[in-house]
Amino acid sequence: MKDSIRYAVPKRSTHFDGPGTGRLSKAGIEPIRRKRFHSPLLSAALALLCLIPLGCKREQASQPIALTLDWKPEPEFGGFYQADLTGLFKSHGLDVVLKSAGAGAPTWQLVASKQTDFATTAADQVLIARSSGADVVAIFAVYQTFPQGIMVHRARGLHSIEDVFTHPGTLAAEDDAWLKYLLAKFPDPKVTITGYGSGIAAFLAKPDYSQQCFVTSEPLLAKRAGGDPQTFLIADAGYNPYTTVLITRGEIVRDHPDRVKAMVEACREGWRQYLIDPSAANATMGKLNTEMDAQTFKDAAAAQKPLIQTENVPLGSMSVERWRQLGQQLLQLKVIDKAPAAEQCFVDMDKLPGKS
Repeated sequence: MKDSIRYAVPKRSTHFDGPGTGRLSKAGIEPIRRKRFHSPLLSAALALLCLIPLGCKREQASQPIALTLDWKPEPEFGGFYQADLTGLFKSHGLDVVLKSAGAGAPTWQLVASKQTDFATTAADQVLIARSSGADVVAIFAVYQTFPQGIMVHRARGLHSIEDVFTHPGTLAAEDDAWLKYLLAKFPDPKVTITGYGSGIAAFLAKPDYSQQCFVTSEPLLAKRAGGDPQTFLIADAGYNPYTTVLITRGEIVRDHPDRVKAMVEACREGWRQYLIDPSAANATMGKLNTEMDAQTFKDAAAAQKPLIQTENVPLGSMSVERWRQLGQQLLQLKVIDKAPAAEQCFVDMDKLPGKS
């Protein structure tokens, strides 16, 4: 690892000795995943806590810039590590330090409270932030397609997410916005919905069992454990928030547009390189996240590629139509009380003043 590359990774309190992204237990291989979408009540409570002025001086431009990631080093952040590894941040005049905030990290609250200038989160969290009064804006979206899905046994012969809800069986899922959306779209389900406790042991043991998943995690583990999983993307049912979204504060966009443009350009080039060849960044992340082995890094990077690289859509770009649609969906689902103006949720780089 280059001496000039600095990373901050939280200490782990749990010993993991299993393969891939999981640990071995009596129940089998269990993936270690974060809860990616916090409840609105939790977000609001954290916002009130984090928005209290800290009394510290504003970071000077000459000081390192923190980019706080909302989970551990994994392929979903590969382009950011690639940008640092190859000196892209420095070539754009940025001294960036990548930090892993850990599971369930309230990253938009950290940005809003000036504890970090840049961070990753999800598009629905940006809408929750802005509806809570926080001046948080998105500047780059890694996933153009929402990577959340529902994993079923291929032998059941199901053909869509609708089939999951209209056939008897069990669905293990958290009570998140995407589930609220699907229940509104497919009311009176025949499937029995239970809480989600993580892991794939129950899925492997029960033929009529289905569960929420990320395409870069649980399906890979299930297949390696001898299962034959089939995954239906929630995005195909009409709920498709941008994911792994790079955010900052509105004041930084207004006061330092050159810095924001430089950050986006470096990230875009980093992701372009990572999608072509993820091996170097995967090796770097593998030294920081020893819970995931090299093959899982490789498989996850391949699985996420079509969700990031979309034909005729530049890497990281966003549209006002997508933001407006998501805002209306969250409003209808009562996740937020008022939908923020879509144009204020993200930055159109073509309209941002500063160097190109």
